[in-house]
Amino acid sequence: MNSALGPRDANLSGAALSRVCLHPKATLAASTLGSSLAFIDGSVVNVALPALGRNLHASAEGITWIVSAYLLTLSALILLGGALCDQYGRRRVFMIGISLFLAASLVCAAAPSLPVILAGRSIQGIGAALLMPNSLAILGAGFEGEAKGKAIGTWAGIGALASAAGPVLGGWLVETVGWRSIFLLNLPVGAAAAWLAWAYVAESHDQRPGAELDVLGALLITAALGLLTWALSAASKQGSDPSPIVAAAAAGIVLLVVFLLVEFKRGQKALMPLFLMNDSSFIGVTLLTFFLYAALGGLIVLLPYVLIRACGYSPVAAGAAMLPIPILISLGSRVMGKIAARVGSRLPLGIGALIVAFGLGLYVRVSSDPGNYWTEVLPATLAVAVGMAICVAPLTTTVIGSVDADHVGAASGVNSAVARIGGLIATALLGFVFAAQGSRDALLFSAHVAAIIGVAAAATGGACALIFIRQSTKD
Repeated sequence: MNSALGPRDANLSGAALSRVCLHPKATLAASTLGSSLAFIDGSVVNVALPALGRNLHASAEGITWIVSAYLLTLSALILLGGALCDQYGRRRVFMIGISLFLAASLVCAAAPSLPVILAGRSIQGIGAALLMPNSLAILGAGFEGEAKGKAIGTWAGIGALASAAGPVLGGWLVETVGWRSIFLLNLPVGAAAAWLAWAYVAESHDQRPGAELDVLGALLITAALGLLTWALSAASKQGSDPSPIVAAAAAGIVLLVVFLLVEFKRGQKALMPLFLMNDSSFIGVTLLTFFLYAALGGLIVLLPYVLIRACGYSPVAAGAAMLPIPILISLGSRVMGKIAARVGSRLPLGIGALIVAFGLGLYVRVSSDPGNYWTEVLPATLAVAVGMAICVAPLTTTVIGSVDADHVGAASGVNSAVARIGGLIATALLGFVFAAQGSRDALLFSAHVAAIIGVAAAATGGACALIFIRQSTKD
């Protein structure tokens, strides 16, 4: 680099970087490739769960932990990951996250047993919690005005494409190479992102005085979610001793209450700023996010598993069955963004969540017939996809519009964490479904019960949106 402000030497504030971003294309490529690691891995593992369970001799509880171990560390630490860039630099934290993710991917690919792969998945979640918020922060610092909007739109579009391609590509790899290959897929993508970041992305950080990391809050929420997740997963094991399960659940609830008290006391310095809940619209969109993404997260994990184990689908076909959801969300978000700008977010969010509930209800029609896709699976998946397409853009608009400009970043972070916590809890509860291994009919019956619970969750989210969200939010 010829400039004195070359990317490996600069240490700039976000405002300064936006004026000297020397390599915008490389910066965008590094950010999107890095975030794609998490997007791909979050979806590709789901189609491999039956193969993983067989090869590693995992119980129903173990199968849920293959997903939950990743979601647990990601959910608990994603807010801390975003805050770390304030003190240590966006590029530095981004590259540390990629390094952790790739090292953990190697551990998962070589794992000889369930405990080893669970350790790898936990470290993957830590890596994702560092790289995901900072991938977007790099774009926020490196671009401004219309260019920033285009860059973030490209980032979101590639993320949607990665989420759509992940299950199909993962299914093909499981069939042709084996489940270990899905973790090796991360290596070239992550290596390219790390090299681009090192070579072309300038370091930047926020230079606000007195910034503090809420390490205590991160430890408390991680311990609380870990105990609650273990209790929910362990409860699905037949004949298990209820005493440690009840004790773990009680301890998790106590730690969660302590976490909320600590966050309330820290005020604006909190990992999860509770003062945002002073706004009824933010309360409504937070509750909607939790219930809606719990229902969606459970579906994304459960549907491929049931299609493979109970309906005789190949991993590729099971992955392809999920394609309507990311495709319709991607296509519908721009349209719904314009509609929400005219009519407000309250009605679209309420109606969209109720359509998701209707679609989940249709899954009770799914039978063990391998030819059931067009008549049973697709109608339900399309309804869920349409409902989510209606919700996604208005949800983001409501999060941003319900708080002051100074707190948009905090509100977005809280909303993202709540969405992942909802998915984490839903995944832990799926242990009761995975435990139904006796026959296809038993597995399908448990899946139908889970679908009905999903209906209740999505409908509750829609009701929260209609009750709490104001018709118009702050500009």
